[in-house]
Amino acid sequence: MYTPVMANKNVTLHWDAQELFTVKDRDEHQIPINNGRGIGASDLLVMSLIGCSAYDVVEILNKQRQELGELKVSAETVQDDTPPWKFKKIHIHYQAIGKGLDPEKVKKAIHLSEEKYCSVYATLKDVVEITHDVEVTTA
Repeated sequence: MYTPVMANKNVTLHWDAQELFTVKDRDEHQIPINNGRGIGASDLLVMSLIGCSAYDVVEILNKQRQELGELKVSAETVQDDTPPWKFKKIHIHYQAIGKGLDPEKVKKAIHLSEEKYCSVYATLKDVVEITHDVEVTTA
């Protein structure tokens, strides 16, 4: 019987008396969060989602030999008005810019990211309505 290997990763948070929260990833990259001095913690979730997907899309398009020159990704969210301010909807807008880009290959790359590769998407898709649209500009 096959037993999949689990990826173990560790991230940390440090709080100090100046009310500053700092998170670190496994490579010691630091991000200040909240209290007007850093990124909102819930924004980090959405940033993780679009970052994860964008990375996949770029990798897939490179393997498809598409000449992607630029990828811009934004997300619009809807959250509850009361605590815990649960996310209800996340809409992702992809803008792919490049020479001779095939719009169908861009759409396929996004689909593969969402359905096969992006761990953040896989984690959120059953609890948050996630939609997307794509704009392809060829030079």
